[in-house]
Amino acid sequence: MSLACKTRASRWLTLSSYFGLLILFSLWYLVLVPAKSEHPWVIWLIHMLPLMAFLPVVLKGQPRGHAWLCFVLLLYFMEAVLAALVPNTRWLGLIESLLLATLFTSAMLYARWKSQLNRAQSNAQQV
Repeated sequence: MSLACKTRASRWLTLSSYFGLLILFSLWYLVLVPAKSEHPWVIWLIHMLPLMAFLPVVLKGQPRGHAWLCFVLLLYFMEAVLAALVPNTRWLGLIESLLLATLFTSAMLYARWKSQLNRAQSNAQQV
């Protein structure tokens, strides 16, 4: 499999899992298991804003931003494991853990392969 093909596959997987995670958080915190308060959207916003900050990076396909996204995802993974241990949110925590592991792996691979591809293309242009 060529480097360009690997980059495209990891980009597709990154986008799919990123938007899947955003959809999961919206369903989880606003519809399925909203917080027992008058303002469940506040909890939803706390979960969404850090991820939404990376939306331009993910859409533009910037390798360095994907690497930074992986650091932030580690915090979400801790929360997902805790949610998977609670009986009421077990299946949501497991789905979140799966999406986070997929997003982390694909974003990290995308960052690596895209950087290598950019380097190879710039070297080819110089020759």
